Amino acid sequence: MATIKEVARLAGVSVGTVSHVITNSVSVSEALRVKVESAISQLDYHPNHVARSLKTNRTRTLGIIVPDMTVSFFPQLIRGAETAARQQRYSLIASNSYESMERQTELLRLFRSQQVEGMLLVVAADQNPKAQLSKLLDAGILMVSLDRLIDRVPVDSVSVENAGAAEMGVAHLISRGYGRIAIVTGPLSLRNERRRLQGYKRALQKAGLPVHDSLIWSSTLRQEDIATLCIDRFAAAASKPDAILATNGLSGLGVLRALRNMRMKTPDDLAFVTFDELSVSDLFTPAITTIVQPAFQIGFRACEILLGRINGAITKDGVLNERLPATLNVRESSRRKVVRTPSTGNIKAHGMPTRF
Repeated sequence: MATIKEVARLAGVSVGTVSHVITNSVSVSEALRVKVESAISQLDYHPNHVARSLKTNRTRTLGIIVPDMTVSFFPQLIRGAETAARQQRYSLIASNSYESMERQTELLRLFRSQQVEGMLLVVAADQNPKAQLSKLLDAGILMVSLDRLIDRVPVDSVSVENAGAAEMGVAHLISRGYGRIAIVTGPLSLRNERRRLQGYKRALQKAGLPVHDSLIWSSTLRQEDIATLCIDRFAAAASKPDAILATNGLSGLGVLRALRNMRMKTPDDLAFVTFDELSVSDLFTPAITTIVQPAFQIGFRACEILLGRINGAITKDGVLNERLPATLNVRESSRRKVVRTPSTGNIKAHGMPTRF
C-alpha cells in the first residue's frame, strides 16, 4: 500500500504539500495540484481519513437524511447538496428515514458517531422532532433543514416559497374558470404543508371565492391513505370539486390513483395541478400541470450554508431562512374549463386570462 511519503517523492513535492492537496486546507498552485493528483492516481494512494480525523478533528464528511429516495424530488435534492459538497472537497453520506422518527433518530446518532461535520435534514413527518434536535444543537452539531421546515427549532433552513407556490397553482386554476377547488395536503403538522394551505386560501380570497372546509382534504403521506380519502370525498355530494391542487408529489399520485379507481378523467371530470414532477409523468395522458420546486438548487444552497457555518464563512447570529421561487409547468390537466350552456347545449369555454 502506497504511503503519503511515496506520493510526495513521485510528485517532487513535500509531504505537507500532498496533505494540503488532499485536505484542501491550504491554497496550492494548480501546477503542484496536478502533480500531486497524478502521483496519487499512479500509486493508487488512499488517505487514511480515520487516522487524519483523529489528529485534526475534521472528517470532511457531511450527512443528509431524506424520507424516501424513491420519491423523485429527493434524489435531485441530494444531487444538489452533493455538488456543493464536492466543490469544497467534502463527501456526502445519504440515507433514508422512511418517514420514521425512530429511524431518523438512529441515523442522527450514527452520523454523530462517525463524526460528520454537519447534517442536512428533511424531517420525518410522523412526530415533532424538537426535543431530539435541540439536544444535537446544544451539543454543537451543525444542521440545516431542507424542504420540510422544523417548528420551534433554531436551525438554518432552505425551502421553496411554499405559500406563494400554492397560491400560484390555485390562481392558475381560477384563471381557467374553476371555482370549487379542493386541496389535498400531507400532514398539517408539517409547516410547509400549512404554508401551502395558507397560499391556497389566499388565492381564493383574492379572487372573492369562499373557502370551504369540505374542500380541504388532509391526509398522511401514504398513497393508499390519500386515495381512500379522495374516493370518500368524491362520493360526498357536498364536497365535490371541479379542480384539485395536491401539495406534494405523493399526494398527487394518491389523487391520480383515486381518479383511476373512480373511472374519472382529468381534465374532463376535474382539473388537476400537483406540486413536484411525478416520477412517471411521461406516462400520464393528459400531461399533468405541475408546480416545480427547484430541488437541486435547494439542496445546493442548503449545503453551501452548512459549509459556510463549518468553515466560518457565515457568522451571522440567528438562523438563515432562505425561500426559493417555484415555477408552474402548465399542461393539459388544467386546460380551460368547458361547460354546456343551459339554453342551447352548446359548449363554451370559461376562464379569465392567466395572470403570472
